[in-house]
Amino acid sequence: MADDKVVEAVGKVLVDASRPLKERFRALFTLRNLGGALAIEWISKGFSDESALLKHELAYCLGQMQDERAIPVLRRLLHDRGQEPMVRHEAGEALGAIGKPEVLEMLRNYSSDPVIEVAETCQLAVKRIEWLQNNKDLSGSQYCSIDPAPPSPEKDIRKLRETLLDESLPLFDRYRAMFALRNIGTKEAVLTLGDGLQCGSALFRHEIGYVFGQMQHEASIPPLVTALKKMDESSMVRHECAEALGSIAKEPCVEVLKQYLHDKERVVKESCEVALDVSEYENSPEFQYADSLIRLQPS
Repeated sequence: MADDKVVEAVGKVLVDASRPLKERFRALFTLRNLGGALAIEWISKGFSDESALLKHELAYCLGQMQDERAIPVLRRLLHDRGQEPMVRHEAGEALGAIGKPEVLEMLRNYSSDPVIEVAETCQLAVKRIEWLQNNKDLSGSQYCSIDPAPPSPEKDIRKLRETLLDESLPLFDRYRAMFALRNIGTKEAVLTLGDGLQCGSALFRHEIGYVFGQMQHEASIPPLVTALKKMDESSMVRHECAEALGSIAKEPCVEVLKQYLHDKERVVKESCEVALDVSEYENSPEFQYADSLIRLQPS
C-alpha cells in the first residue's frame, strides 16, 4: 500500500482546480493505481468540481478499483439528479463494475430512469451482477479493464456483427458482441465495430468509442474523426471519440484534436485537452502515463 503522504500529495493535485486538467487527470490515474481507502477518499472529494468530464472519470476509476468502500459515494452520485447525466451514468456503471449484489435493488430502480443513458447503464449493471452470480470467470481479454459486460464466446465475426447491430436484442447481448470483437482485434473486427457508431443508443455509440481507444487500431481513426466532427452527435459520444483518438496518438489524431480544443461543448473541449496530453505521453519515452504525476510532486 502506498505511503499516506504520497497519496495525500497526489490527492491535493487532483482537487486543485487551479491546476491544468491534464495534471489532475494524471493525479487521478495515479490514485487509481495506488489504491486503498485514502485514495478513494481523495477521489471522492473531486465530485464537487465543475468539470463533468473530471467527475465522470472519477466515477470510472472508482469502478475500476473494484473496492466496495467506494459504493456509498457512487450511490449518492447515481441518486443525485443534479449531477450531469454522464456522471450519473458512470456511477451506475461503476457500481456494476464493483459487482456487489447489495446494489442490485438500487440499480433496478434506476433502470427506468427518465435519462435514457442512466437507465440503460443501470440495466447493463444489473445484468452484469446477475451474470457474475453464476459465472465467476471474466478472463479472456488482453485488456485490464473491468467491462460492463463479459465478451461473448462467439468467434465468428459475421455472427457477432449480427448481434452487435440488432437493436431489437438486449443491450447486454450487444455489448458482449462488442467486447468479443474488441478481443478479436483484427481490421475486420474494427470495421464491424465502426458500423455500431450508426446505432440508435448514444450509450452504445459511446462504448464503441471507448473500445476503439483500447484497441488503438489505425482503422478506427476515420469513424472516430467522423463522430467527433458531427456537431449534432451526443457530447457523451464525441468526448469518448476524442479520448480514443488521443490513445491512438497518430499524427492525424493529434491534428483533429487540436481543431476541437475550443469546441462549444465543454466536455468535448476538455476531452481534447486531456487526449492531447495522453497522445504526448504515448509518443514519448515516459510511456507510463498514469505514473507520470509522481515525478511532478515536490519533495
